[in-house]
Amino acid sequence: MNYWLAKSEPEAYAWSQLVKDGRTAWTGVRNFQARNNLRAMKLGDLVFFYHSVSDKYVAGLARVAREHYPDATAKEGDWSCVDLEPVQPLKTPVSLEMIKADAVLKEMPLVKQSRLSVVPVTKAQADRLLKLGNR
Repeated sequence: MNYWLAKSEPEAYAWSQLVKDGRTAWTGVRNFQARNNLRAMKLGDLVFFYHSVSDKYVAGLARVAREHYPDATAKEGDWSCVDLEPVQPLKTPVSLEMIKADAVLKEMPLVKQSRLSVVPVTKAQADRLLKLGNR
């Protein structure tokens, strides 16, 4: 199993909306590296759902429910999306400040490549996020 982090502005699509919907197509990614990360996702991989821009915290844990397929929102180009479904909210949101201050998490692509909307997460980082988020 692999681990990922996907970012969304809560005003555009929040964790609570994913929970309400039960499943969503993760569309609109228009960065080649992030697109390649979507294409690397496998069925059942776990995805940390991160609120970006205004809130800046990991809100919950989702799962890849469908592997990559063409993004119907793309007007041109070779873009992909995946389907995500919620697994569980984090009891304690893990803020960007907490991530930057943590020895294990401060090396995450979220910090090092902050403009990417979909990034890989190592097993050690995933374990640490879950520990911090489910105290």
